[in-house]
Amino acid sequence: MISDEDREISAAAGPLTVLNFDVVFQEVDTKNVAQGGTIELCRASFSEVSGLEATMEPKVIKEGGRNFGVVQRVGPTTFATVILKRGISTLDHLFRWYELVAGGAYGKRMTATISMFTRRGPQAEMLYQWQLLRALPTKFKTADFNATASAVGIEELHLAHEGLVRL
Repeated sequence: MISDEDREISAAAGPLTVLNFDVVFQEVDTKNVAQGGTIELCRASFSEVSGLEATMEPKVIKEGGRNFGVVQRVGPTTFATVILKRGISTLDHLFRWYELVAGGAYGKRMTATISMFTRRGPQAEMLYQWQLLRALPTKFKTADFNATASAVGIEELHLAHEGLVRL
């Protein structure tokens, strides 16, 4: 998807200081899987991230002879759709990825690493990171075309995923 030259340009750009969230999309490097290697496919910066949420549904067990309450056990965990808003990328690979998945072609699931940065000073400092495992794009919305607006390239990108990890 991404050439070595594009990868160098994207990595050198880093997070845009106006936008607080940098999102890096990676896939497993099949040649270096034993070393845990990954390949960065694209990067984008966003002003808002929502939906970093995991919900565990408890399993209720009613025991005979237990008249005061029930026993609660661990149940399955589900993850909310993560919504990235008002973003920009130097490359158009996010839309190409969405097109492949929506068009029924084989679309790779990727690991998305979301980093939050401070806005203070000329050097942005990273506060924390979250990782979405096996992410898949479910909605891509571009900004409206309006000559008087100060719109950004990606209005919304929705990601379904199979795991949430705090780094």
